[in-house]
Amino acid sequence: MKIMSAKKAFPLRLDPALYDALQRVADAELRSINAEIEVLLREALARRGVKVKVSPAVRRGRPPQQGGDDS
Repeated sequence: MKIMSAKKAFPLRLDPALYDALQRVADAELRSINAEIEVLLREALARRGVKVKVSPAVRRGRPPQQGGDDS
C-alpha cells in the first residue's frame, strides 16, 4: 500500500543570495527552509486578499486497532 504525502513536491530554483537570506530567516524562526517558504507564501497571498485553507495534517503513528477486543 502506498501512502500519499499531504504536500505537493516540485523543484524550485533560487538565486543563491535569496536562498542564503531564506536560510538565515528560517534559522532565526527555528523552521526548515521549506516551512519558511510556505509561511512567506501564505503571508504574501494573505496581503493580496487570497485565502488559503490549511490542509489537514497527515496522521502519523499506528492506525487504531479494528474491533473491540482489548487483549
